[in-house]
Amino acid sequence: MKDFDFADGLEIWHGHLPHWRQDGATYFVTFRLADSIPKEKQDELASRRRYWCQSHRPPYSKRELDEYAFLFSDQVHEWLDAGYGRCFLANPRFSELVRDALAHFDGCRYWLEEWAVAPNHTHVLLTPVKGFPLDRTIRSWMSFTARKINVELGQMGQVWQHEAYDHIVRNLRERDAVQKYILHHHTSVKSRRGA
Repeated sequence: MKDFDFADGLEIWHGHLPHWRQDGATYFVTFRLADSIPKEKQDELASRRRYWCQSHRPPYSKRELDEYAFLFSDQVHEWLDAGYGRCFLANPRFSELVRDALAHFDGCRYWLEEWAVAPNHTHVLLTPVKGFPLDRTIRSWMSFTARKINVELGQMGQVWQHEAYDHIVRNLRERDAVQKYILHHHTSVKSRRGA
């Protein structure tokens, strides 16, 4: 794993969330079911994020990046772990479907390091292979599994929240922290290492 370098071809684009891209980077990705965070909590978070972004401009300092993670990313993970929504990934058929989708192109389009499927969300630690952009990989996972889940549930409509959260892992220490988070906060689910 290479350490993150602000000066090495960093691309930033915004959806509802900021997304940073850099060749060779390792990413911590979370994608969640559409109903996994109640609307009033999403609205509260969006309002706080807008206010923060208005008062902070790139390039961000390390302190600002840490503050952003604490104020927004950590809050979302707490809400996800609280188990809001239908939590149908707790059903072994659906969690296995997601695990199989993640593993399908491992070693070809990306290198999986760690992953876990929780009742209402999925965490993945991976490094994309050059030529296979992270966005395309995430869209592929989400669209393939959404179609299968909708068929199985006999429904139509949105399964996943449209935009996944992704974070460039800055260095080996942060990668170790992400791995520990996945393993220690998701003890009831399977990960790459079988925890």
